[in-house]
Amino acid sequence: MTSNLPLPILYSLRNCPYAMRARIAIYYAKQKVALRDLVLTDKPDEMLKASPKGTVPVLVTEQAPDKIVVIEESLDVMLWALHESDPDNLLHSETPHLLSEMLLLISQFDNEFKACFDKYQCAKRYHEDSLESDRKACEKHITDLEQRLQFNDFFMSNKASLADIALLPFIRKFSKVERQWYLQSPYPKLRAWLNNYLQSRMFSKVMTQYPLWLENRELVIFGGDT
Repeated sequence: MTSNLPLPILYSLRNCPYAMRARIAIYYAKQKVALRDLVLTDKPDEMLKASPKGTVPVLVTEQAPDKIVVIEESLDVMLWALHESDPDNLLHSETPHLLSEMLLLISQFDNEFKACFDKYQCAKRYHEDSLESDRKACEKHITDLEQRLQFNDFFMSNKASLADIALLPFIRKFSKVERQWYLQSPYPKLRAWLNNYLQSRMFSKVMTQYPLWLENRELVIFGGDT
């Protein structure tokens, strides 16, 4: 992206895990975007015109004069950001085969874990008898992460990767469902991994609360700082 083009626009929802991981990748990539925070009950017409499916995140970027590209999936936004700039080498460019392994792990969480987690969260909310069995279904995936952290500081190696930041918002949500159980659960490595992120400057920046864009349509620049 050349400097004379307008900033990419990111439509986002502060607590949505998909929007959150898009912002995390943009933060690490040190990319600047025009952030437009919204609520799902009041979606901007501009966003719906760009992406009729009406879910976040949505990134609208002008790649060249009169060439607009719309990126509608959180993982694609992450990859866009890190292909633009990856100062922390989250894509592990020196070991290209790891990217396919990262994408496989992310896919498993986006599909298999997410399905289990939705049932677990609902069981807790509605006091259903299936709470324990739904949690155990989630734990199959959580156990895999704990085992990975027995050997490395992060999921793929001793360096943070795309997989770590893609899974982070979902592990955070999992940790909140049954808080007391989680704090006493047999996953100390995962707790330490999560706490490291939650206490970081990155997380503070990513979770900053901004005015909703539709309230005043003011420009909010996110990312690009150190």
